[in-house]
Amino acid sequence: MKRTTKNIFTAFCAVALVLVSCETTELDLTQNPNALTPNQASADFLLNSIQEDFVRQFEGDADNDPNDNWASGGNTTGDGFNELGMELTRIVNMTGRNYVSAYQGSDMSDEWTNAYRILANIRTMQPLAEEADLTHHIAIGQFIEAFLFVTMVDFFGDVPYTEAAVADDNFNPAPDSGASIYDAALALLDQAIANFNGNPSAKPPTDLYYAGDEDQWVRACNTLKMKIYLQRRLVDGGALASFNAIVAGGNYIDDTADDMVFNWGATSASQPDSRHPRYGINYTVSGAGEYMSNWLMNLMDTSDDPRMRYYFYRQSEAVPGAEIPPNEETLNCSLEAPPQHYIDGGFTFCNLPNGYWGRDHGDADGIPPDGLLRTVYGTYPVGGKFDDDTFTAIGLVAGAAGLGISNLLTAFGSDFMIAEAAMASGDAPAAKAAMLAGLDKSVAKVRGFASTRLAGADASFEPSATDISDYRDALDAAWDAADTAGQWNILAEQFWIASFGNGVDPYNFYRRTGYPTTLQPNLEPNPDVFIRSMYYPTNSVNNNSNISQKPNQQQPVFWDTAGVPAAN
Repeated sequence: MKRTTKNIFTAFCAVALVLVSCETTELDLTQNPNALTPNQASADFLLNSIQEDFVRQFEGDADNDPNDNWASGGNTTGDGFNELGMELTRIVNMTGRNYVSAYQGSDMSDEWTNAYRILANIRTMQPLAEEADLTHHIAIGQFIEAFLFVTMVDFFGDVPYTEAAVADDNFNPAPDSGASIYDAALALLDQAIANFNGNPSAKPPTDLYYAGDEDQWVRACNTLKMKIYLQRRLVDGGALASFNAIVAGGNYIDDTADDMVFNWGATSASQPDSRHPRYGINYTVSGAGEYMSNWLMNLMDTSDDPRMRYYFYRQSEAVPGAEIPPNEETLNCSLEAPPQHYIDGGFTFCNLPNGYWGRDHGDADGIPPDGLLRTVYGTYPVGGKFDDDTFTAIGLVAGAAGLGISNLLTAFGSDFMIAEAAMASGDAPAAKAAMLAGLDKSVAKVRGFASTRLAGADASFEPSATDISDYRDALDAAWDAADTAGQWNILAEQFWIASFGNGVDPYNFYRRTGYPTTLQPNLEPNPDVFIRSMYYPTNSVNNNSNISQKPNQQQPVFWDTAGVPAAN
Protein backbone atom coordinates (compact mmCIF):
# COMPACT_ATOMS: atom_id res chain seq x y z
CA MET A 1 0.00 0.00 0.00
CA LYS A 2 1.16 3.52 -0.61
CA ARG A 3 2.58 5.34 2.39
CA THR A 4 0.04 8.13 1.83
CA THR A 5 -2.70 6.18 3.56
CA LYS A 6 -0.79 5.35 6.70
CA ASN A 7 0.08 8.44 8.69
CA ILE A 8 -1.78 11.43 10.00
CA PHE A 9 0.09 14.00 7.93
CA THR A 10 -0.84 12.40 4.67
CA ALA A 11 -4.38 11.83 5.87
CA PHE A 12 -4.74 15.59 6.08
CA CYS A 13 -3.14 15.99 2.67
CA ALA A 14 -5.80 13.65 1.34
CA VAL A 15 -8.63 15.82 2.60
CA ALA A 16 -7.53 18.98 0.86
CA LEU A 17 -10.39 20.85 -0.68
CA VAL A 18 -8.34 20.92 -3.84
CA LEU A 19 -6.14 17.84 -4.11
CA VAL A 20 -2.44 18.64 -4.19
CA SER A 21 0.70 16.61 -3.79
CA CYS A 22 2.03 16.22 -0.25
CA GLU A 23 5.67 17.19 -0.15
CA THR A 24 7.86 16.56 2.90
CA THR A 25 11.26 17.64 1.60
CA GLU A 26 13.23 20.27 3.52
CA LEU A 27 13.09 22.57 0.51
CA ASP A 28 9.32 22.86 0.78
CA LEU A 29 8.84 25.14 3.80
CA THR A 30 5.59 26.89 2.85
CA GLN A 31 2.04 25.74 3.48
CA ASN A 32 -0.19 25.18 0.51
CA PRO A 33 -3.04 27.70 0.89
CA ASN A 34 -5.46 25.31 -0.83
CA ALA A 35 -4.89 22.42 1.58
CA LEU A 36 -6.36 21.79 5.01
CA THR A 37 -3.83 21.60 7.83
CA PRO A 38 -4.47 19.55 11.00
CA ASN A 39 -5.57 22.56 13.05
CA GLN A 40 -8.05 23.55 10.33
CA ALA A 41 -9.76 20.17 10.05
CA SER A 42 -13.53 20.34 10.04
CA ALA A 43 -15.97 17.45 10.30
CA ASP A 44 -18.19 19.27 7.78
CA PHE A 45 -15.44 19.71 5.20
CA LEU A 46 -14.24 16.15 5.69
CA LEU A 47 -17.74 14.77 5.22
CA ASN A 48 -18.16 16.76 2.01
CA SER A 49 -14.96 15.25 0.64
CA ILE A 50 -15.96 11.75 1.73
CA GLN A 51 -19.32 11.99 -0.01
CA GLU A 52 -17.92 13.17 -3.34
CA ASP A 53 -14.95 10.80 -3.30
CA PHE A 54 -17.35 7.94 -2.60
CA VAL A 55 -19.35 8.42 -5.80
CA ARG A 56 -16.13 8.82 -7.78
CA GLN A 57 -15.11 5.37 -6.54
CA PHE A 58 -17.89 4.14 -8.80
CA GLU A 59 -17.74 6.74 -11.61
CA GLY A 60 -14.16 8.07 -11.72
CA ASP A 61 -13.77 11.37 -13.55
CA ALA A 62 -13.88 12.52 -17.13
CA ASP A 63 -10.72 14.43 -17.75
CA ASN A 64 -7.90 13.94 -15.22
CA ASP A 65 -9.06 17.14 -13.52
CA PRO A 66 -6.53 17.95 -10.74
CA ASN A 67 -9.24 19.83 -8.85
CA ASP A 68 -11.23 16.74 -7.93
CA ASN A 69 -9.93 14.05 -5.61
CA TRP A 70 -9.91 11.23 -8.15
CA ALA A 71 -6.42 9.98 -9.03
CA SER A 72 -6.94 9.12 -12.69
CA GLY A 73 -4.61 6.63 -14.27
CA GLY A 74 -4.22 3.34 -16.09
CA ASN A 75 -7.25 2.33 -18.11
CA THR A 76 -8.91 5.75 -18.24
CA THR A 77 -12.30 4.73 -19.62
CA GLY A 78 -12.29 1.97 -17.02
CA ASP A 79 -11.91 4.42 -14.15
CA GLY A 80 -14.35 3.62 -11.41
CA PHE A 81 -15.95 0.30 -10.53
CA ASN A 82 -19.12 0.91 -12.53
CA GLU A 83 -17.26 1.07 -15.83
CA LEU A 84 -15.14 -1.99 -15.06
CA GLY A 85 -18.23 -4.03 -14.27
CA MET A 86 -20.15 -2.78 -17.31
CA GLU A 87 -17.29 -3.66 -19.63
CA LEU A 88 -16.98 -7.19 -18.28
CA THR A 89 -20.72 -7.83 -18.52
CA ARG A 90 -21.25 -6.36 -22.03
CA ILE A 91 -23.30 -3.41 -20.83
CA VAL A 92 -20.67 -1.32 -22.61
CA ASN A 93 -17.83 -2.45 -24.87
CA MET A 94 -14.67 -4.07 -23.50
CA THR A 95 -11.68 -3.53 -25.78
CA GLY A 96 -9.32 -6.24 -24.49
CA ARG A 97 -8.99 -9.06 -27.02
CA ASN A 98 -8.40 -11.51 -24.19
CA TYR A 99 -9.10 -11.40 -20.48
CA VAL A 100 -5.54 -12.01 -19.40
CA SER A 101 -4.47 -8.62 -20.78
CA ALA A 102 -7.67 -6.56 -20.54
CA TYR A 103 -6.84 -5.16 -17.10
CA GLN A 104 -3.45 -5.11 -15.44
CA GLY A 105 -2.25 -4.11 -12.00
CA SER A 106 -1.24 -0.73 -13.40
CA ASP A 107 -4.92 -0.06 -14.20
CA MET A 108 -6.15 -0.53 -10.64
CA SER A 109 -4.16 2.09 -8.73
CA ASP A 110 -6.81 4.83 -8.96
CA GLU A 111 -9.64 2.73 -7.49
CA TRP A 112 -7.30 1.48 -4.76
CA THR A 113 -5.80 4.86 -3.87
CA ASN A 114 -9.20 6.55 -3.77
CA ALA A 115 -10.63 3.90 -1.42
CA TYR A 116 -7.89 4.35 1.15
CA ARG A 117 -8.05 8.13 0.84
CA ILE A 118 -11.74 7.93 1.77
CA LEU A 119 -10.96 5.63 4.69
CA ALA A 120 -8.26 8.02 5.93
CA ASN A 121 -10.74 10.90 5.76
CA ILE A 122 -13.36 8.92 7.67
CA ARG A 123 -10.82 8.09 10.38
CA THR A 124 -9.80 11.74 10.58
CA MET A 125 -13.42 12.92 10.77
CA GLN A 126 -14.63 10.43 13.35
CA PRO A 127 -12.93 11.81 16.51
CA LEU A 128 -13.86 15.35 15.54
CA ALA A 129 -17.48 14.30 15.11
CA GLU A 130 -17.48 12.31 18.34
CA GLU A 131 -16.12 15.27 20.30
CA ALA A 132 -18.88 17.52 18.95
CA ASP A 133 -21.62 14.84 19.22
CA LEU A 134 -22.18 14.90 15.44
CA THR A 135 -23.67 11.43 15.31
CA HIS A 136 -25.19 11.82 11.83
CA HIS A 137 -21.77 12.73 10.42
CA ILE A 138 -20.47 9.53 12.00
CA ALA A 139 -23.38 7.50 10.61
CA ILE A 140 -22.82 8.66 7.02
CA GLY A 141 -19.14 7.80 7.38
CA GLN A 142 -20.01 4.34 8.70
CA PHE A 143 -22.43 3.69 5.84
CA ILE A 144 -19.92 4.81 3.21
CA GLU A 145 -17.13 2.77 4.80
CA ALA A 146 -19.30 -0.35 4.76
CA PHE A 147 -20.39 0.16 1.14
CA LEU A 148 -16.88 1.06 0.02
CA PHE A 149 -15.08 -1.95 1.47
CA VAL A 150 -17.74 -4.45 0.53
CA THR A 151 -17.18 -3.27 -3.04
CA MET A 152 -13.40 -3.45 -2.64
CA VAL A 153 -13.82 -7.09 -1.63
CA ASP A 154 -16.11 -7.68 -4.61
CA PHE A 155 -13.42 -6.52 -7.02
CA PHE A 156 -10.13 -7.44 -5.29
CA GLY A 157 -10.95 -10.15 -2.74
CA ASP A 158 -8.90 -9.90 0.46
CA VAL A 159 -7.70 -6.33 1.02
CA PRO A 160 -6.06 -4.41 3.89
CA TYR A 161 -8.71 -3.07 6.21
CA THR A 162 -8.18 -3.52 9.96
CA GLU A 163 -4.54 -2.43 9.90
CA ALA A 164 -5.21 0.18 7.22
CA ALA A 165 -7.98 1.79 9.23
CA VAL A 166 -5.73 3.45 11.79
CA ALA A 167 -3.19 6.23 11.33
CA ASP A 168 0.04 4.71 12.67
CA ASP A 169 3.48 3.73 11.44
CA ASN A 170 2.47 0.42 9.89
CA PHE A 171 3.30 0.96 6.23
CA ASN A 172 2.66 -2.69 5.37
CA PRO A 173 -0.91 -3.41 6.46
CA ALA A 174 -1.89 -7.03 5.95
CA PRO A 175 -5.01 -7.96 4.00
CA ASP A 176 -8.12 -9.03 5.89
CA SER A 177 -10.26 -11.85 4.58
CA GLY A 178 -13.17 -10.76 2.44
CA ALA A 179 -15.57 -12.64 4.71
CA SER A 180 -14.39 -10.73 7.79
CA ILE A 181 -14.76 -7.41 5.98
CA TYR A 182 -18.35 -8.33 5.08
CA ASP A 183 -19.02 -9.09 8.75
CA ALA A 184 -17.46 -5.77 9.74
CA ALA A 185 -19.66 -3.97 7.20
CA LEU A 186 -22.83 -5.46 8.70
CA ALA A 187 -21.71 -4.33 12.16
CA LEU A 188 -20.97 -0.84 10.83
CA LEU A 189 -24.43 -0.62 9.31
CA ASP A 190 -26.06 -1.54 12.62
CA GLN A 191 -24.02 1.22 14.28
CA ALA A 192 -24.97 3.65 11.53
CA ILE A 193 -28.68 2.91 12.01
CA ALA A 194 -28.33 3.59 15.75
CA ASN A 195 -26.52 6.85 15.03
CA PHE A 196 -29.09 7.96 12.45
CA ASN A 197 -31.78 7.35 15.06
CA GLY A 198 -29.93 9.50 17.59
CA ASN A 199 -30.13 13.22 18.26
CA PRO A 200 -26.99 15.00 17.05
CA SER A 201 -25.86 18.38 18.24
CA ALA A 202 -26.08 19.49 14.59
CA LYS A 203 -26.90 17.88 11.28
CA PRO A 204 -24.48 17.83 8.36
CA PRO A 205 -24.94 21.12 6.49
CA THR A 206 -24.36 19.24 3.21
CA ASP A 207 -25.92 15.83 2.61
CA LEU A 208 -25.37 15.03 -1.06
CA TYR A 209 -27.60 11.98 -1.08
CA TYR A 210 -30.62 12.43 1.19
CA ALA A 211 -30.64 16.12 2.15
CA GLY A 212 -30.70 15.31 5.85
CA ASP A 213 -33.52 12.73 5.82
CA GLU A 214 -32.42 10.15 8.39
CA ASP A 215 -35.33 7.82 7.62
CA GLN A 216 -34.09 7.50 4.06
CA TRP A 217 -30.56 6.83 5.29
CA VAL A 218 -31.88 4.01 7.50
CA ARG A 219 -33.68 2.49 4.53
CA ALA A 220 -30.43 2.71 2.58
CA CYS A 221 -28.58 0.95 5.41
CA ASN A 222 -31.09 -1.90 5.37
CA THR A 223 -30.95 -2.13 1.57
CA LEU A 224 -27.17 -2.37 1.69
CA LYS A 225 -27.55 -5.17 4.25
CA MET A 226 -29.89 -6.94 1.79
CA LYS A 227 -27.20 -6.61 -0.88
CA ILE A 228 -24.56 -8.05 1.45
CA TYR A 229 -26.70 -11.02 2.43
CA LEU A 230 -27.63 -11.77 -1.17
CA GLN A 231 -24.03 -11.54 -2.34
CA ARG A 232 -22.86 -14.09 0.21
CA ARG A 233 -25.85 -16.44 -0.06
CA LEU A 234 -23.71 -19.18 -1.62
CA VAL A 235 -21.45 -19.38 1.46
CA ASP A 236 -23.89 -18.39 4.21
CA GLY A 237 -26.72 -20.80 4.95
CA GLY A 238 -28.65 -18.14 6.85
CA ALA A 239 -28.20 -15.33 4.32
CA LEU A 240 -31.54 -15.72 2.53
CA ALA A 241 -33.42 -15.84 5.84
CA SER A 242 -31.68 -12.63 6.94
CA PHE A 243 -32.45 -11.08 3.55
CA ASN A 244 -36.10 -12.06 3.70
CA ALA A 245 -36.43 -10.74 7.26
CA ILE A 246 -35.45 -7.25 6.09
CA VAL A 247 -37.90 -7.48 3.20
CA ALA A 248 -40.67 -8.58 5.56
CA GLY A 249 -39.87 -5.63 7.83
CA GLY A 250 -40.49 -3.25 4.93
CA ASN A 251 -37.94 -0.65 5.98
CA TYR A 252 -35.77 -0.72 2.87
CA ILE A 253 -35.69 1.14 -0.46
CA ASP A 254 -38.96 0.07 -2.03
CA ASP A 255 -40.01 3.43 -3.48
CA THR A 256 -38.04 5.30 -6.14
CA ALA A 257 -38.37 8.45 -4.04
CA ASP A 258 -35.97 6.81 -1.57
CA ASP A 259 -33.32 5.84 -4.14
CA MET A 260 -29.75 6.58 -3.14
CA VAL A 261 -28.65 8.75 -6.06
CA PHE A 262 -25.86 11.23 -6.67
CA ASN A 263 -26.92 14.18 -8.82
CA TRP A 264 -24.18 15.62 -11.01
CA GLY A 265 -24.31 19.41 -11.16
CA ALA A 266 -23.25 19.86 -14.81
CA THR A 267 -22.31 23.48 -14.14
CA SER A 268 -18.66 23.19 -15.07
CA ALA A 269 -16.31 21.15 -17.22
CA SER A 270 -13.32 21.98 -15.01
CA GLN A 271 -12.18 23.09 -11.56
CA PRO A 272 -13.66 20.60 -10.80
CA ASP A 273 -15.62 18.89 -13.56
CA SER A 274 -19.14 18.52 -12.16
CA ARG A 275 -20.68 16.78 -15.18
CA HIS A 276 -21.46 13.08 -15.12
CA PRO A 277 -18.07 11.49 -15.93
CA ARG A 278 -19.49 9.31 -18.72
CA TYR A 279 -20.86 12.45 -20.35
CA GLY A 280 -17.49 14.18 -20.08
CA ILE A 281 -15.67 11.28 -21.71
CA ASN A 282 -18.10 11.01 -24.62
CA TYR A 283 -19.39 14.50 -25.38
CA THR A 284 -16.23 16.08 -26.75
CA VAL A 285 -15.24 18.10 -29.82
CA SER A 286 -13.87 14.92 -31.43
CA GLY A 287 -16.89 12.86 -30.45
CA ALA A 288 -17.44 9.81 -28.31
CA GLY A 289 -14.60 8.35 -26.27
CA GLU A 290 -16.27 4.98 -25.73
CA TYR A 291 -18.18 2.38 -27.70
CA MET A 292 -21.59 1.13 -26.75
CA SER A 293 -22.17 -2.61 -26.54
CA ASN A 294 -23.53 -4.25 -29.67
CA TRP A 295 -24.95 -7.02 -27.50
CA LEU A 296 -27.01 -4.72 -25.28
CA MET A 297 -28.19 -2.47 -28.10
CA ASN A 298 -29.25 -5.48 -30.14
CA LEU A 299 -31.12 -6.98 -27.20
CA MET A 300 -33.03 -3.77 -26.54
CA ASP A 301 -33.66 -2.91 -30.20
CA THR A 302 -34.99 -6.32 -31.19
CA SER A 303 -37.32 -6.44 -28.17
CA ASP A 304 -38.64 -2.87 -28.62
CA ASP A 305 -37.45 -1.89 -25.17
CA PRO A 306 -39.12 1.44 -24.25
CA ARG A 307 -35.89 2.71 -22.62
CA MET A 308 -33.83 2.49 -25.82
CA ARG A 309 -34.03 6.13 -26.91
CA TYR A 310 -33.15 7.35 -23.42
CA TYR A 311 -30.08 5.12 -23.08
CA PHE A 312 -28.54 5.61 -26.53
CA TYR A 313 -28.14 8.50 -28.93
CA ARG A 314 -27.40 7.71 -32.58
CA GLN A 315 -25.19 10.17 -34.41
CA SER A 316 -25.66 8.31 -37.68
CA GLU A 317 -28.80 6.77 -39.14
CA ALA A 318 -26.94 3.88 -40.78
CA VAL A 319 -23.98 1.63 -40.01
CA PRO A 320 -21.50 0.43 -42.67
CA GLY A 321 -22.31 -3.10 -43.72
CA ALA A 322 -25.91 -2.83 -42.53
CA GLU A 323 -28.01 -0.26 -44.43
CA ILE A 324 -25.02 1.27 -46.24
CA PRO A 325 -21.96 -0.26 -47.95
CA PRO A 326 -19.02 -1.45 -45.84
CA ASN A 327 -16.39 1.16 -45.06
CA GLU A 328 -12.84 0.10 -44.26
CA GLU A 329 -11.89 3.48 -42.81
CA THR A 330 -14.72 3.93 -40.31
CA LEU A 331 -15.73 0.33 -39.57
CA ASN A 332 -13.04 -2.13 -40.57
CA CYS A 333 -14.98 -5.21 -39.44
CA SER A 334 -17.74 -4.41 -41.94
CA LEU A 335 -15.46 -6.00 -44.56
CA GLU A 336 -14.72 -9.06 -42.42
CA ALA A 337 -16.52 -12.35 -41.96
CA PRO A 338 -17.75 -13.15 -38.44
CA PRO A 339 -15.64 -15.63 -36.46
CA GLN A 340 -16.90 -19.18 -36.49
CA HIS A 341 -17.96 -19.20 -32.83
CA TYR A 342 -20.17 -16.18 -33.53
CA ILE A 343 -21.76 -17.99 -36.47
CA ASP A 344 -22.26 -21.15 -34.43
CA GLY A 345 -23.87 -19.26 -31.56
CA GLY A 346 -25.99 -16.99 -33.75
CA PHE A 347 -24.48 -13.82 -32.27
CA THR A 348 -24.66 -10.46 -33.95
CA PHE A 349 -21.34 -9.34 -35.41
CA CYS A 350 -19.81 -5.93 -36.13
CA ASN A 351 -22.84 -3.89 -37.12
CA LEU A 352 -26.47 -3.47 -36.22
CA PRO A 353 -29.37 -2.04 -38.24
CA ASN A 354 -31.17 1.22 -37.50
CA GLY A 355 -28.00 3.23 -36.93
CA TYR A 356 -26.88 1.51 -33.70
CA TRP A 357 -23.13 1.76 -34.15
CA GLY A 358 -21.16 0.03 -31.41
CA ARG A 359 -18.55 -2.68 -30.96
CA ASP A 360 -18.47 -6.36 -30.15
CA HIS A 361 -17.14 -7.71 -26.88
CA GLY A 362 -13.34 -7.78 -26.97
CA ASP A 363 -12.96 -5.84 -30.22
CA ALA A 364 -9.43 -4.45 -29.86
CA ASP A 365 -9.12 -2.83 -33.31
CA GLY A 366 -7.61 0.63 -33.46
CA ILE A 367 -9.73 3.76 -33.21
CA PRO A 368 -10.92 4.97 -36.63
CA PRO A 369 -12.34 8.46 -37.32
CA ASP A 370 -15.79 7.50 -36.05
CA GLY A 371 -16.11 9.62 -32.90
CA LEU A 372 -18.86 11.70 -34.50
CA LEU A 373 -20.58 8.66 -36.03
CA ARG A 374 -20.83 5.98 -33.36
CA THR A 375 -23.71 5.65 -30.90
CA VAL A 376 -23.15 7.33 -27.54
CA TYR A 377 -24.76 7.53 -24.12
CA GLY A 378 -28.14 9.24 -24.28
CA THR A 379 -30.21 11.17 -21.78
CA TYR A 380 -30.33 8.55 -19.03
CA PRO A 381 -28.40 8.37 -16.80
CA VAL A 382 -25.53 10.61 -17.93
CA GLY A 383 -27.44 13.71 -19.06
CA GLY A 384 -26.77 13.39 -22.79
CA LYS A 385 -29.10 13.70 -25.77
CA PHE A 386 -32.49 12.06 -26.20
CA ASP A 387 -32.68 10.16 -29.50
CA ASP A 388 -35.40 11.78 -31.60
CA ASP A 389 -34.07 10.69 -35.02
CA THR A 390 -32.17 13.93 -35.60
CA PHE A 391 -28.89 12.02 -36.12
CA THR A 392 -26.70 15.04 -35.50
CA ALA A 393 -23.15 14.93 -34.20
CA ILE A 394 -22.61 15.59 -30.52
CA GLY A 395 -20.39 18.28 -29.05
CA LEU A 396 -19.11 19.69 -25.79
CA VAL A 397 -22.54 20.92 -24.76
CA ALA A 398 -25.41 18.78 -25.97
CA GLY A 399 -28.60 17.42 -24.52
CA ALA A 400 -28.72 17.95 -20.77
CA ALA A 401 -25.01 18.93 -20.72
CA GLY A 402 -24.02 16.19 -18.28
CA LEU A 403 -26.77 16.81 -15.74
CA GLY A 404 -26.85 13.11 -14.95
CA ILE A 405 -27.24 10.79 -12.00
CA SER A 406 -25.39 7.87 -10.46
CA ASN A 407 -27.64 5.17 -9.03
CA LEU A 408 -26.12 3.55 -5.94
CA LEU A 409 -29.12 1.82 -4.33
CA THR A 410 -32.54 1.82 -5.97
CA ALA A 411 -36.08 0.56 -5.54
CA PHE A 412 -35.92 -1.29 -8.86
CA GLY A 413 -32.65 -2.84 -7.68
CA SER A 414 -34.39 -4.05 -4.51
CA ASP A 415 -37.03 -5.75 -6.65
CA PHE A 416 -34.40 -7.50 -8.73
CA MET A 417 -32.67 -8.67 -5.56
CA ILE A 418 -36.00 -10.03 -4.29
CA ALA A 419 -36.48 -11.78 -7.64
CA GLU A 420 -33.06 -13.43 -7.39
CA ALA A 421 -33.74 -14.56 -3.83
CA ALA A 422 -37.05 -16.06 -4.95
CA MET A 423 -35.43 -17.89 -7.86
CA ALA A 424 -32.72 -19.21 -5.55
CA SER A 425 -35.51 -20.54 -3.31
CA GLY A 426 -37.35 -22.16 -6.22
CA ASP A 427 -40.27 -19.73 -6.24
CA ALA A 428 -40.52 -18.73 -9.92
CA PRO A 429 -43.95 -17.00 -9.62
CA ALA A 430 -42.67 -14.71 -6.87
CA ALA A 431 -39.53 -14.05 -8.89
CA LYS A 432 -41.58 -13.01 -11.92
CA ALA A 433 -43.74 -10.68 -9.85
CA ALA A 434 -40.66 -8.99 -8.35
CA MET A 435 -38.94 -8.74 -11.74
CA LEU A 436 -41.99 -7.10 -13.31
CA ALA A 437 -42.20 -4.69 -10.38
CA GLY A 438 -38.54 -3.82 -10.96
CA LEU A 439 -39.22 -3.30 -14.66
CA ASP A 440 -42.13 -0.97 -13.90
CA LYS A 441 -40.01 1.12 -11.53
CA SER A 442 -37.08 1.22 -13.94
CA VAL A 443 -39.19 2.44 -16.87
CA ALA A 444 -40.97 5.01 -14.70
CA LYS A 445 -37.66 6.26 -13.29
CA VAL A 446 -36.11 6.64 -16.75
CA ARG A 447 -39.13 8.51 -18.08
CA GLY A 448 -39.38 10.70 -15.00
CA PHE A 449 -35.70 11.58 -15.19
CA ALA A 450 -35.90 12.43 -18.88
CA SER A 451 -38.99 14.60 -18.44
CA THR A 452 -36.75 17.32 -16.98
CA ARG A 453 -33.81 16.76 -19.33
CA LEU A 454 -35.12 16.41 -22.88
CA ALA A 455 -33.44 19.74 -23.62
CA GLY A 456 -35.53 20.66 -26.66
CA ALA A 457 -35.72 17.16 -28.15
CA ASP A 458 -38.89 16.06 -29.89
CA ALA A 459 -40.90 14.40 -27.12
CA SER A 460 -43.21 12.71 -29.63
CA PHE A 461 -40.53 10.02 -29.95
CA GLU A 462 -40.99 8.98 -26.34
CA PRO A 463 -42.67 5.57 -25.96
CA SER A 464 -46.43 5.53 -25.51
CA ALA A 465 -48.29 3.77 -22.72
CA THR A 466 -49.16 1.06 -25.23
CA ASP A 467 -45.50 0.62 -26.20
CA ILE A 468 -44.65 0.09 -22.55
CA SER A 469 -47.50 -2.30 -21.81
CA ASP A 470 -46.78 -4.34 -24.94
CA TYR A 471 -43.17 -4.74 -23.85
CA ARG A 472 -44.22 -5.78 -20.36
CA ASP A 473 -46.80 -8.25 -21.66
CA ALA A 474 -44.27 -9.85 -24.01
CA LEU A 475 -41.84 -10.26 -21.13
CA ASP A 476 -44.55 -11.78 -18.93
CA ALA A 477 -45.47 -14.29 -21.64
CA ALA A 478 -41.84 -15.17 -22.35
CA TRP A 479 -41.30 -15.95 -18.67
CA ASP A 480 -44.28 -18.28 -18.53
CA ALA A 481 -43.10 -20.12 -21.65
CA ALA A 482 -39.50 -20.56 -20.41
CA ASP A 483 -37.90 -23.32 -18.40
CA THR A 484 -35.91 -22.51 -15.26
CA ALA A 485 -32.72 -21.66 -17.16
CA GLY A 486 -34.72 -19.46 -19.53
CA GLN A 487 -36.29 -17.64 -16.60
CA TRP A 488 -32.86 -16.99 -15.08
CA ASN A 489 -31.79 -15.57 -18.46
CA ILE A 490 -34.82 -13.28 -18.64
CA LEU A 491 -34.25 -12.08 -15.08
CA ALA A 492 -30.56 -11.41 -15.74
CA GLU A 493 -31.15 -9.61 -19.04
CA GLN A 494 -33.75 -7.35 -17.45
CA PHE A 495 -31.42 -6.68 -14.53
CA TRP A 496 -28.64 -5.72 -16.95
CA ILE A 497 -30.92 -3.32 -18.84
CA ALA A 498 -32.31 -1.66 -15.72
CA SER A 499 -28.80 -1.34 -14.25
CA PHE A 500 -27.44 0.63 -17.23
CA GLY A 501 -24.78 2.93 -15.79
CA ASN A 502 -24.10 0.63 -12.81
CA GLY A 503 -21.78 -2.27 -13.55
CA VAL A 504 -21.03 -3.40 -10.00
CA ASP A 505 -24.24 -5.30 -9.33
CA PRO A 506 -24.43 -7.06 -12.74
CA TYR A 507 -20.78 -8.16 -12.37
CA ASN A 508 -21.56 -9.64 -8.96
CA PHE A 509 -24.78 -11.25 -10.23
CA TYR A 510 -22.94 -12.82 -13.16
CA ARG A 511 -20.33 -14.42 -10.93
CA ARG A 512 -22.98 -15.66 -8.46
CA THR A 513 -25.29 -17.21 -11.03
CA GLY A 514 -23.60 -17.56 -14.43
CA TYR A 515 -26.58 -15.86 -16.07
CA PRO A 516 -27.39 -14.62 -18.61
CA THR A 517 -25.96 -17.33 -20.83
CA THR A 518 -27.03 -15.24 -23.83
CA LEU A 519 -24.09 -12.83 -23.58
CA GLN A 520 -22.08 -12.22 -26.73
CA PRO A 521 -18.71 -14.00 -26.34
CA ASN A 522 -15.34 -12.39 -26.79
CA LEU A 523 -14.26 -11.99 -30.42
CA GLU A 524 -11.19 -14.07 -29.62
CA PRO A 525 -12.15 -17.77 -29.81
CA ASN A 526 -9.93 -18.59 -26.81
CA PRO A 527 -9.85 -15.41 -24.70
CA ASP A 528 -8.71 -17.13 -21.49
CA VAL A 529 -11.15 -17.53 -18.61
CA PHE A 530 -13.39 -14.82 -17.23
CA ILE A 531 -12.00 -12.33 -14.70
CA ARG A 532 -13.21 -13.25 -11.22
CA SER A 533 -11.19 -10.59 -9.36
CA MET A 534 -8.81 -7.81 -10.32
CA TYR A 535 -5.05 -7.79 -9.89
CA TYR A 536 -3.81 -5.83 -6.91
CA PRO A 537 -2.32 -2.47 -7.97
CA THR A 538 1.31 -2.83 -8.98
CA ASN A 539 2.42 0.02 -6.71
CA SER A 540 0.83 -1.61 -3.68
CA VAL A 541 2.44 -4.97 -4.44
CA ASN A 542 5.83 -3.30 -4.81
CA ASN A 543 5.54 -1.16 -1.68
CA ASN A 544 3.72 -3.44 0.77
CA SER A 545 5.58 -6.56 1.85
CA ASN A 546 2.32 -8.13 3.04
CA ILE A 547 0.67 -8.06 -0.40
CA SER A 548 1.64 -10.59 -3.04
CA GLN A 549 0.32 -10.33 -6.56
CA LYS A 550 -2.24 -12.91 -7.62
CA PRO A 551 -1.04 -15.56 -10.07
CA ASN A 552 -3.93 -14.60 -12.35
CA GLN A 553 -7.29 -12.84 -12.35
CA GLN A 554 -9.24 -16.07 -11.95
CA GLN A 555 -8.92 -16.02 -8.16
CA PRO A 556 -12.52 -15.92 -6.84
CA VAL A 557 -13.63 -13.66 -4.02
CA PHE A 558 -14.86 -15.49 -0.93
CA TRP A 559 -18.55 -15.56 -1.91
CA ASP A 560 -17.92 -16.67 -5.51
CA THR A 561 -18.23 -20.45 -5.27
CA ALA A 562 -20.52 -21.09 -8.24
CA GLY A 563 -17.62 -21.62 -10.62
CA VAL A 564 -19.42 -20.07 -13.59
CA PRO A 565 -18.88 -18.71 -16.16
CA ALA A 566 -15.67 -20.63 -16.87
CA ALA A 567 -14.78 -19.01 -20.20
CA ASN A 568 -16.45 -16.61 -22.62
